[in-house]
Amino acid sequence: METLASPAPEILMTRVAAETHSIRVGSGAVLLPHYSPLKVVEVFRMLHALYPDRIDLGLGRAPGGSPLEAFALQRERQERKRPDDFKEQLEELLAFLHNSFPAGHPFSRIRVAPETPGAPDVWLLGSSFWSAITAAQLGLPYAFAHFIDPEPTRMALEEYRLRFRPSEYLAKPQAFVALGVLCAETQEEADWRFLSSRLLLRRIRQGDRRPVPSPEEAARELGSGPDPLFPGPGEWPRYIVGTPERVAGRLHDMARELQIDEIMAVTIVHDHRARLKSYELLAQAMGIAPRVPSDITLPEQPSQYARPIPAVRARA
Repeated sequence: METLASPAPEILMTRVAAETHSIRVGSGAVLLPHYSPLKVVEVFRMLHALYPDRIDLGLGRAPGGSPLEAFALQRERQERKRPDDFKEQLEELLAFLHNSFPAGHPFSRIRVAPETPGAPDVWLLGSSFWSAITAAQLGLPYAFAHFIDPEPTRMALEEYRLRFRPSEYLAKPQAFVALGVLCAETQEEADWRFLSSRLLLRRIRQGDRRPVPSPEEAARELGSGPDPLFPGPGEWPRYIVGTPERVAGRLHDMARELQIDEIMAVTIVHDHRARLKSYELLAQAMGIAPRVPSDITLPEQPSQYARPIPAVRARA
């Protein structure tokens, strides 16, 4: 999709991790049905060796893209229907990652290099009850894509907590919600920039996957009437839009209601400077102070030099 920054999250992760010092960097997501679990583990073990205790392996089940692109990604292209063996793939990946195959399993003889202490944290990403139940059964942390489907958010998280089984990876449930967030200094500016996201979502649903439109283009195409896609179903909208104080208040309310301590903010706007400004305003309103190593001096106006980051994950 031209809308997205890259189809190769592990490459962007390498660049971001190399130029930062303390933040965790994760994939959102590696779509496991297209890959060999062993190959994914090799890549992320290498990332973990380079940046210990900073790498998150986010995994997804969705095919991504169009049916044609999903077909092109397949190695075997027979007409027969492929089995949905995602859970088995996921269990195999975890066994490779932690070298935990039973002694009699043929894969137990495979040693995945580099064999460094620890391993990346594995998160299951999803927007359905299936992903919530699977993450709970395997004892994995869970990220719910509220910005994709806002209707089942509360029930999916409740199902995850209810069915959670402690594992060697995680002792108690750990979940966060990813949703759209857009901050500006005034409500009017935020609403204006949000027009781009409104039109983008409508286009995607119509199979039109052009890049993010400008607010001016969106205003012309959307017209002055109400948009049938907003607000959508669910307790909370896909996007929380407004001044920093309003947005921070809504995020705190949502986190309290859903009993989560992390939220991922996904900000889709036409102007990248506006995206950086939105993240800065949000961080200030949420009381998140910059963490700067002692050997680095920031410029007086860091927003002019900040590098593009696709999403900000913050503790609520």
